[in-house]
Amino acid sequence: MTSPGFPKGMALLVAGAFFMEILDATIIAPAIPLIAQSFGVDAVSVNMAISAYLVTVAVLIPVSGWLARRFGIRRVFIAAIAIFTLASLGCAASTSLPMLVAMRVLQGVGGAMMVPVGRLAVLRYTSKADLVRAIALLTWPALAAPVVAPALGGAIATLGSWRWIFLINLPIGLVGFLLALKLIRGGAEVSVKPLDWRGTVLLGTGIASLLLALESIRISGTDWWHVGVGAVAAAVLLGAALWHLLRTAAPLVQVRVLRVRTLRITVTAGSLYRLVITAVPFLLPLQFQLEFGWSPFAAGLMVTALFVGNITIKPATTPLMRRFGIRRVLVVNGLASVGTFVLLALLQPQLHVAVIAVILFLSGMLRSIGFTAYNSLAFSDVDGDDLTHANTLNASVQELAAGLGVALAALVVSLLTSYSLTYLVLGALMAVTLVESIRLPRNAGSRVSG
Repeated sequence: MTSPGFPKGMALLVAGAFFMEILDATIIAPAIPLIAQSFGVDAVSVNMAISAYLVTVAVLIPVSGWLARRFGIRRVFIAAIAIFTLASLGCAASTSLPMLVAMRVLQGVGGAMMVPVGRLAVLRYTSKADLVRAIALLTWPALAAPVVAPALGGAIATLGSWRWIFLINLPIGLVGFLLALKLIRGGAEVSVKPLDWRGTVLLGTGIASLLLALESIRISGTDWWHVGVGAVAAAVLLGAALWHLLRTAAPLVQVRVLRVRTLRITVTAGSLYRLVITAVPFLLPLQFQLEFGWSPFAAGLMVTALFVGNITIKPATTPLMRRFGIRRVLVVNGLASVGTFVLLALLQPQLHVAVIAVILFLSGMLRSIGFTAYNSLAFSDVDGDDLTHANTLNASVQELAAGLGVALAALVVSLLTSYSLTYLVLGALMAVTLVESIRLPRNAGSRVSG
């Protein structure tokens, strides 16, 4: 192996791929009404194009590590960029919602391999002395992409066509593919354990059944037989998956690491938190366009205030945890977040845009604090070999929660036909996370918060 150092070119390429993936996951929201109009469906039905992508990434994140070991980091990363780029072309050429959802699933396959495997490549070839520098470089896309995405997606949808949202990935993907051929290193390992195919299939089909059951519920004309079959199938498949994961020697994800209390709370309450906050950037562009009558660009530009609040407070999150402790930060932040959902429920077209922007900015600040606190808590008491399993499990569950959050928001707003009531329902779910936060020990996470 090459002597450790700091592979700046590789790190920049992986950061760019990360930026493209996050941009693609969030840029679609302002264009949802136009996509729905193009396909002749309800706007909330297009949520499947977002949920399908996030859920695919969630299921395949554990598989990506095995693929990297079996076939080599270089091969898998290059293949991931190619799949993601070709799927983007398929999204742009879609003639129906089912076709778009299928192409988004294919994009999810590429995304699930692209970022985790690319991050592994950078960390493997980076010395300990340069590790903080590498992680900082790999982190900025997660902060910057959501700030750019809403306004950019809205501008493209307003000035051109929603299809261009996906076509912009083509030149980026082509350049990334050529650079990957030159910069990415990492071959296959000599000895690799077999992939847990049974766990992969059970989890994938179980989660897909759950999503289809949720999507089948409508205000009128719901096929309850279809919903019931989907729900029963999801329960059976996910139950069988859990039974299998607890008993197999080399499971897809090691659920036994949940015996660590702080990790377990992050996976349960933290995932519910992620589910709730992910629903908001999905609902806001719909509300601003369908209820307020704004253009996609105006809606996307306003949603940017949410992510500006997110990135603005980020430097203060660690000092807050060090000063007050993770438990107190989670409790106070949870209470304030519930209050923010009440403010979101009061949004009306008559409100001044500055007031709306301030509410969204505040919401973004709180979501950033809570998300950082949960991520810090996740691995505070996990040591040794369990760390890899905990990281994989937490990453997968967080992505799954994001996908289900969009699906749940679409379901609730369809049933209640009110954005205000939907925000109140989400606020009630946010309040549930406080139960676990209050039960945390006062010194929870002190090993990482200082």
